[in-house]
Amino acid sequence: MSTRDIVWAPDRVLKTNCTPVTEIDGDIRQILDDMLETMYAAPGIGLAAPQIGLTKRLLVVDISRDDEENRPLKVINPEIVWSSEELNTYEEGCLSLPGHYGEVTRPAQVTVQFLDETGAEQRMDADGLLATCLQHEIDHLNGVLFVDHISALKRNMILKKMIKAKKQREEDEAA
Repeated sequence: MSTRDIVWAPDRVLKTNCTPVTEIDGDIRQILDDMLETMYAAPGIGLAAPQIGLTKRLLVVDISRDDEENRPLKVINPEIVWSSEELNTYEEGCLSLPGHYGEVTRPAQVTVQFLDETGAEQRMDADGLLATCLQHEIDHLNGVLFVDHISALKRNMILKKMIKAKKQREEDEAA
């Protein structure tokens, strides 16, 4: 396993509608392992393939607390097949928009259908933080960022700050 660089917004790859995985092989399992290691190192609770520059329908999540054993979830080709009418609002952040947060309202419960790393079909009912995290990461696979769910004014402020931060990071890396 190895950590990968996390793509910062704004970047075209983060606005890409990702393609389904057609074959689950050693390369896909390695990517999922790398994604988990990258997510834990960041640290975060979710990571989608576009955030490491890949346009594949892959994501990982782990909402376990620091004092709990890790409970990683590797998800391939996820699809939300049901969502509740009841809504929850969470303050969301994103590893591709470090240091920026916004209140996002989403369905409180979802059912997600996906493949696991063995290729077995899975169906999961999720609520609370897990439901929010899965929806956030599935949004990434559809080219949607959490800032797309907040006001245009706040979104534009965050993206302007990200452009400035990206420029500074590139200058620092070049020095």
